[in-house]
Amino acid sequence: MATDLRTLRDSEWDHWYGKLERAFGGVAEAAEERGLYRELTSFDRSLGVWDGDECVGTAGAFPFRVAVPGGAFVTAAGVTMVSVAATHRRRGILTGMMRRQLDDVRGWGEPLAVLTASEPAIYGRFGYGIGTRKAAVRIESRQVRIEAPAEADQVRLRYVDVAEGAERCESVYLRTVGTRPGMLARLPGWERLPLLDPEQDRDGASPLQCVVAERDGEAVGFARFQVRPDSAEGVERNRVLVREVTSVEPAAYAALWRFLCSIDLTETVECGNLPVDDPLFSLVSDIRRCGVRVRDSMHVRLVEVGEALEARTYLTPVDVVFEVADAFCPWTEGRWRLTGDAKGGASCKRTEEPADLALSVRELGAAYLGDVSLMELAGAGRVRELRPGALAEASVAFGSTVAPWLPHGF
Repeated sequence: MATDLRTLRDSEWDHWYGKLERAFGGVAEAAEERGLYRELTSFDRSLGVWDGDECVGTAGAFPFRVAVPGGAFVTAAGVTMVSVAATHRRRGILTGMMRRQLDDVRGWGEPLAVLTASEPAIYGRFGYGIGTRKAAVRIESRQVRIEAPAEADQVRLRYVDVAEGAERCESVYLRTVGTRPGMLARLPGWERLPLLDPEQDRDGASPLQCVVAERDGEAVGFARFQVRPDSAEGVERNRVLVREVTSVEPAAYAALWRFLCSIDLTETVECGNLPVDDPLFSLVSDIRRCGVRVRDSMHVRLVEVGEALEARTYLTPVDVVFEVADAFCPWTEGRWRLTGDAKGGASCKRTEEPADLALSVRELGAAYLGDVSLMELAGAGRVRELRPGALAEASVAFGSTVAPWLPHGF
């Protein structure tokens, strides 16, 4: 039987989302989490594939604004809720949804598409490159000191109710948005995402807790975390599970981590999402006891090459012609001349001039936010230098003063 790919209808959401849950293991989400995602779903930006009355494929796209090097924001489709029923694999359903979705993104006038992947190997064939990474840590807090600056002693820390303190914490987050490429300017409703704390997902840990850092009564940072009890032979080995630590100043950031690593009766502090150049790595006394691991985070796809490359700034002056290959979205293929510098006002237009560098749109996505260098990609054979010197010039220009980072998934 032929399948039907179409835009999601309001009345179909529960069935559609239920099939998404089944594809990810079949455990139903808590009512509060499910309810929030229903509110955030844009039905005209969501797709379903139907086999008769059965939904066998899902895909959505949230409207986002993503920070890029230089501090500007670019509109982007946040691809999410992608699944294919196990009974319908190898039938081209995912390819069909990705094809339709990228056509839609172009029609919406959004130059980027971004996503987080359950399996990072899936999306490269659709032109997505790994544009940000994240670090996870497992700190042996009884063995590791946080070497905080003296100013940290002037910061006041206090517990606040998670819900009651949400507005103050969000004001801190809003002050940090744009300080790193990859951060999202939250739309209304998204501020509730970090507060989700369904009991069924705690796995024995405490309810979410929050500590706010203050200076002269003003909130300058916060930490959200849980404590998971653990003991062996009468020795308390509790774990601190850090959801997020955000601050607008170094002293408060150090004070918050010092607090987290000194909570009574705890032995380890774990956090799964930090920038790969996070200041924490320079605060700890022994990095070897921090169990640092790095993995992929946000995958980036340029949908409109010229518009996307013009939106960001470049660390050094650049004048380079790219030969871009894109089998999935042929409108991005061809030669593009990029000129720009750190002042803004970059230009990226189609050209007939000889190419300096040859690469696919996947490599442009990987390098776009400044995480992976074009030089590294060339070393892997994924970028070819056609004009001597062009690779070094472009690789330095595409860098970022700080590592790009996605603070939370979607």
